[in-house]
Amino acid sequence: MKDTVYQLVNYTGVSATSIEDAVGEAIKRAHRSYKRIHWFEVTETRGSLDKGRINLWQVTVRVGVTPRL
Repeated sequence: MKDTVYQLVNYTGVSATSIEDAVGEAIKRAHRSYKRIHWFEVTETRGSLDKGRINLWQVTVRVGVTPRL
């Protein structure tokens, strides 16, 4: 097994629907810039409220990318 080095990149996805959709949006955006994403980690979860109800989810993910050599 050869050694692997990862570059770490953060993205924040936003969704009015769910945390999962916010994660999906972040991953989708990351994939536009980096084609070799191997894993992700949710590092932050936030939300905004409107009249006591959840209005928006914001989820920050850190993605592990293998850099081009």
